[in-house]
Amino acid sequence: MNKSLRALFPMTERFVYLNHAAISPPPAQTIEAVAAQIKDVTENGSLHYRSWVAVRERARRLAAEMIGARTEQVAFMRNTSDGLSTIANGLSWKAGDNVVTFRREFPSNIYPWLRLRAAFGVEVRFSDERDGRVDLDELIRLIDDRTRIVAISHVQYASGFRADLERVGRAARSHDALLVVDVIQAMGALPVNVEAELIDAAAGACHKWLLTPEGVGLLYLSDRARERVEPTLVGWASVTDPEDYGNFEQDWARGTLAWETGTAPTALIHGLESSLRLLTETGTERIAAHLLELTDYLCERLRSLDYKIISSRRDNEKSQIVCIQPKDGWTPLTLYAHLKKRNIIVAPRGERLRIAPHLYNTREDIDALIDALP
Repeated sequence: MNKSLRALFPMTERFVYLNHAAISPPPAQTIEAVAAQIKDVTENGSLHYRSWVAVRERARRLAAEMIGARTEQVAFMRNTSDGLSTIANGLSWKAGDNVVTFRREFPSNIYPWLRLRAAFGVEVRFSDERDGRVDLDELIRLIDDRTRIVAISHVQYASGFRADLERVGRAARSHDALLVVDVIQAMGALPVNVEAELIDAAAGACHKWLLTPEGVGLLYLSDRARERVEPTLVGWASVTDPEDYGNFEQDWARGTLAWETGTAPTALIHGLESSLRLLTETGTERIAAHLLELTDYLCERLRSLDYKIISSRRDNEKSQIVCIQPKDGWTPLTLYAHLKKRNIIVAPRGERLRIAPHLYNTREDIDALIDALP
């Protein structure tokens, strides 16, 4: 990655920022796009509404292309939790149905399924973490003919484990279950292809690897999922012609568009469109290659200091997230604070310290981290 790309992120002048798995600083042009839309409203009111809609549709197209979907299969949501919850709530459940998931998923991918257990008697089955990995053999063994959903993250937030989704998808489809994927820790950093990976539904927010301010997320539903999942939170924008205000006999909008209930976070979507253009022009494959090379280098340097690396670094399981165990005498929180004092930003997550570089980070950033570690 070149210096001109790094220059788009002004905080690199003050920090070594390695916490993109939590929140990413947006590039300068993304903030400019957000500010420009707000300025437009301030000066012109609704005069340029149609141009805002055009930006939204360009952002939708870029997001859909990034994951190999059709534009009408992608809807804007507030966040990952809303997306996963609307999938859970949109299916018809009965006692004895089950959901299969991983015990250390981020809570966004746990609570929607636990609510079904309380409301309908749905069984929630968990596979456990094994040496920083999701044991996919164990997960797949939990799937049976009563399984309706298999829910898993593309990349695990607390270990960086990257799942073989195509393998899980084949297992889910052999029992006519839907594969539901939390893509928040993958989209923008690693390639995602919903068709090739047999993803039936996916949700994610844009404030991590998609380099956008908090408050906007994405929902994808395949045709297979759309046949089963009904929109349960709807509004004036959920129909085929939202501006036909007096016609209450309309069908729901095609594909996943019915999940867009009303007024969108327009300024944020202007920012998202800018960030998606940057990521697309840079190239997801190029970004992924850079991040995997950078984290390989990170792990090599960590091993030289005798740090225990929790994250799997197998070729088909490693990602851009690396989690380590602090040395004796240190906790993740005290190690985080030690690094923060030196303007190196990482994240404590449970009993681990998480390191998550993005496209503009360099080997020099990794060297600075290594030099600062006790």
